[in-house]
Amino acid sequence: MSNRRKTASRSSYRSQFLRSPAWFARRDRWFRKQQRLGRPLACVACGQPAPKERLELHHLDYVGVRFVDGAWRAFERHDDLVPMHPYCHDLLHRLIDRDIVLSRHRTRRTASALALQRLRLKLSASGGPR
Repeated sequence: MSNRRKTASRSSYRSQFLRSPAWFARRDRWFRKQQRLGRPLACVACGQPAPKERLELHHLDYVGVRFVDGAWRAFERHDDLVPMHPYCHDLLHRLIDRDIVLSRHRTRRTASALALQRLRLKLSASGGPR
């Protein structure tokens, strides 16, 4: 098992699922639930608030992502997704990709949590994303 991000051409998840109607519907449901719960929208890495149009959702687990009967299905649990600025999201994946322990010897959830800890420290020390 690897947590490394594959190129879009080698990953049907990135090239197909993240462009599918199922994903966009799931993403919209996630943001609606956050609003219903009264939770403000903010990047989990830098803590800066942002509207949903400026946030991506990072998967802590792919258990709910399925390809069934020729179509993608998005059954992720609400807490399997976390909001991030695109810049912070990219940094998170870089940390996971470049660290052998995070990329190969941890679950995706654990790798994401450990990388997020590091990223928060780096961003707070530098004054946030630039």
